[in-house]
Amino acid sequence: MGYFIIAGIFSLIGMVVSNRLKSKFARYSNVPLANGRSGAQVAEAMLDHYGVTGVKIVQGQGMLTDHYNPATKTVSLSPEVYHGRHVAAAAVAAHECGHAIQHDTAYAWLQFRSAMVPVVSLAARSQQYLLLFALGMFGVSGGTFLIYLTIAAFAITTIFSLVTLPVEFDASDRALVWLEESRFTRGQEHEGAKDALWWAAMTYVVAALSSLVILLYLVMSLAGRD
Repeated sequence: MGYFIIAGIFSLIGMVVSNRLKSKFARYSNVPLANGRSGAQVAEAMLDHYGVTGVKIVQGQGMLTDHYNPATKTVSLSPEVYHGRHVAAAAVAAHECGHAIQHDTAYAWLQFRSAMVPVVSLAARSQQYLLLFALGMFGVSGGTFLIYLTIAAFAITTIFSLVTLPVEFDASDRALVWLEESRFTRGQEHEGAKDALWWAAMTYVVAALSSLVILLYLVMSLAGRD
């Protein structure tokens, strides 16, 4: 029961932060860039400035689905960001290019996170099922082993969530430095970009804290039953 209470609390916090991010994005989508550049043009300019080659900038689908794929060296921008000529589009596009620059410069935390992806995918797919089986079988033959296996799966996804934090914050820092130095955002425009990226980062902070608290709860629960 404690697990579900913790998961429920953090799910609620996550929803609040996600809604706040959407609100910020909507707000800064109404603040046009003085230079009139689109998100795609901002991305092109930033990659060109840092001499990053071989990276494709493409239009994705959906809202706030923007991401950089190291495997294909692709910056995928949602339609609103790709075509948008406002502060929100500039901030998001620059942030995703921050990841491309990390990849190009062999940023250690990004390399570590990328190397974890295969095992994290397996752990993430299995951990909920493992938890249900482990709780149901605790106290019978094999139950303790399942608990340990469940904790291992949660530990892997927790480490991944924590490693993601420096990757995301660094990408935002790179984006904001370039936007200011290149004067793509100025004054209130730049403050808006900073605000939008801060709330985007908070979604990763909440996810990491949720994963860490649940892991600690499982460990303490096991210790209390031994």
